[in-house]
Amino acid sequence: MFEGHSQEEVEQILKRNPEFRKLYHHHRELNDKVMDAELGVLPIDDITLMQMKKEKLLAKDRLQRMVQSRELLH
Repeated sequence: MFEGHSQEEVEQILKRNPEFRKLYHHHRELNDKVMDAELGVLPIDDITLMQMKKEKLLAKDRLQRMVQSRELLH
C-alpha cells in the first residue's frame, strides 16, 4: 500500500501514531469484508458493498497522505 516505504517504516508509524494505527486497522477490516463479500462469503447488498469500497479507498488515501506528510517532517 505504501510504495517506496519499507514494512519497518510503516511499523514505526503504527507504533508512534495512534490515529494512523486506528485508520490502518480499519482499512484492513474493510479490505477483509470487501474481499469476503466479493467471494460470496459475506452476504451484503451492492449498495453496502459500494459504500464499503468507497470508505476503504478514503481510508487508504488518508493513510498515504499521513505517510507523505511524515516524510516532509524528516
